[in-house]
Amino acid sequence: MKLRSLAELQGLKMQLEHERREAQVREARAREEARRLAEEQALFERSVGPVTPLRDRGLAELLRPLPAPLPVQRQRDEEAALREALSDEMDVERLLETDEGLSFRRPGIGPGVLKRLRRGEWAIQAQVDLHGLRRDEARERLAEFVRESARRGCRCVRVVHGKGLGSPGREPVLKGKVRAWLVQKQEVLAFTQARASEGGAGALVVLLQGHTQGHAP
Repeated sequence: MKLRSLAELQGLKMQLEHERREAQVREARAREEARRLAEEQALFERSVGPVTPLRDRGLAELLRPLPAPLPVQRQRDEEAALREALSDEMDVERLLETDEGLSFRRPGIGPGVLKRLRRGEWAIQAQVDLHGLRRDEARERLAEFVRESARRGCRCVRVVHGKGLGSPGREPVLKGKVRAWLVQKQEVLAFTQARASEGGAGALVVLLQGHTQGHAP
């Protein structure tokens, strides 16, 4: 029992010593923090001169209700969605070049641009595959793809719409819709049917407007 008591006393002594050292560390940190604040206060006073605290006038602080937050971002998103709305009823036949691929070029874009586009002189930087999607899905996917590609600085992209062989009556419905949607996108400068090695009648090669230039190179 005597040995056990000595061991307990030794342990208690070590614990007290540990607590004493921790107290010293805390006191040293408190002194250092007080010294730092005093130095900052002195520096502030040397920089701006003497400061007189404002007299407490005993006025109550009124809590005024904050104005309701305006959903600015949501409004911008809705406005952008309206701008992005692509019509299915737009007749674009008169805007298309009467060539085999029913190509398109915006006013101010010369015919040489379409020739270079047909020859594949621009490297395709991105593509979207709309084949198999429903009309509404394809329209949204295409609008997002064109917007994102233009934002990233892509100049030449490919849009795969399929040849319509699996559609009812084997009519390429999506093929015509994609052309109408692309004409309505301001980012689109021109497009033409892809070469056989790039999808042929089931795809379009699209030239997009650059960030700083309104015309194709």
